[in-house]
Amino acid sequence: MTSSLQMGRSGPNRPGPILSVNDLIVQFPSKHRFRKGFQALNGVSLEIAPGETLGLVGESGSGKTTIGRAILGLAPVTSGSIQLEGREISQLKRRERRRLGKDLQVVFQDPYSSLNPSRTVGDTLSEPLLTLGVSPKEARARVSGLLGRVHLPTDAMDRLPREFSGGQRQRVAIARALALQPKVIVCDEPVSALDLSTQARVLDLFAEIQKDTGVAYLFISHDLDVVRHVSGRVAVLYRGNLVESGDAHLVTTEPNHPYTQRLLLASPVPDPDAQAARRMAWRRLSHESRAGLVN
Repeated sequence: MTSSLQMGRSGPNRPGPILSVNDLIVQFPSKHRFRKGFQALNGVSLEIAPGETLGLVGESGSGKTTIGRAILGLAPVTSGSIQLEGREISQLKRRERRRLGKDLQVVFQDPYSSLNPSRTVGDTLSEPLLTLGVSPKEARARVSGLLGRVHLPTDAMDRLPREFSGGQRQRVAIARALALQPKVIVCDEPVSALDLSTQARVLDLFAEIQKDTGVAYLFISHDLDVVRHVSGRVAVLYRGNLVESGDAHLVTTEPNHPYTQRLLLASPVPDPDAQAARRMAWRRLSHESRAGLVN
């Protein structure tokens, strides 16, 4: 995985946060009356500055997608705070949440399931604009511009999602997220369903858009190699806890926490000898962890 552009900012001169998550706890109730609910997040805190990309990485079940869903109002917040530009958004009513869509958008993992298969791309991209009172003529002109922004031809407007490749459908999903000119986009595994060459092109597109618009990304992924190339900073989740965070290069090349070290060792490398050495080191570290030698 390589990408010619790197997204995000890091270092002491970062501006104040545009998105703040403080002591976030998310607990899902049990389906059984006498059983305790499942706590997916245990007091997680993180911040994203304007124009920054924060990579959020962890294995399946770590809680990373739950954070994104809580920010979007799709998962219940048990306690803690989520603020967008200083405004508390964790307990908004449905109507208030819809208004928030102008500033906060999402790109999901599966572009096909997130697009209505019976509606043309033009109809899908026009819908949020028409809801805001934009005239149909102006909406169509803006949609044409959005398609150009994500490097799709104008005639894509009159085609259905099934007529596009996976990478093209993800470009449509990105265009839809950009339609209202948001300040923050939650990207939930946005390239994991794509092949490696398409991943690189889509990641470059994310970087290009961020450079042009100044949008901030929360980039959720299970792949350390992906977040290394797209993020200014990285936060690592393990079983609902934030175990490590910091500069993307340092966290993804010289991690301190044993869990992050295991994630790094699990990432494939093209050299067979290096891959074999990584596999042995991963097994050793995993054995030590199970034996209780590391936390």
